[in-house]
Amino acid sequence: MSGNSAALQPPADAVPPVRHPDAPAPGELLGAHYGQCFGCGDEQPHGLHLQARAGEGVSITAEFTVQPAHQGAPGLAHGGVLATALDETLGSLNWLLRTIAVTGRLETDFVRPVPVGTVLHLQAEVTAVAGRKIYCTATGRIGGPDGPVAVRADALFIEVKVDHFVDHGRQEEIQAAMQDPDQVRRARAFEVNP
Repeated sequence: MSGNSAALQPPADAVPPVRHPDAPAPGELLGAHYGQCFGCGDEQPHGLHLQARAGEGVSITAEFTVQPAHQGAPGLAHGGVLATALDETLGSLNWLLRTIAVTGRLETDFVRPVPVGTVLHLQAEVTAVAGRKIYCTATGRIGGPDGPVAVRADALFIEVKVDHFVDHGRQEEIQAAMQDPDQVRRARAFEVNP
């Protein structure tokens, strides 16, 4: 991506990302980290229902279908929805690092319109890590995984402790997630915050 800010340029001492040994295997569907997540949750009637899969190295692929509820201009995806899809995809990379992280900065380029009914094919990868900072990039294509680029983004994620969510989230949802009898779902609710 050209023209991105200095905040999204990894420093000279940044290191290449390292996939965690317990990360999902390439091709594995990641699933929703939290049912109520607008990006990936299956309990959100107007959410994106984004489906992400682990890729090689520290990369993922994802897709979502633009629904009528996602419109901005008549018949076209809202730019904020497209930015959300990129953010969700980029945030899912943290599962491959096994790191709890939040979006610190997201810069998005809107290259071409995305019509309602379109499947947006997303690809994201971590490019560098510097301390708590995780640098990554993503593209969204229409017409197939190799189709023309419609949107792209560069992002900076910041590693946080789980207390970030406990201290700042709405207590009803925090308690409900913490009391979920499904131990895996309980842990995943706080795994990432795309």
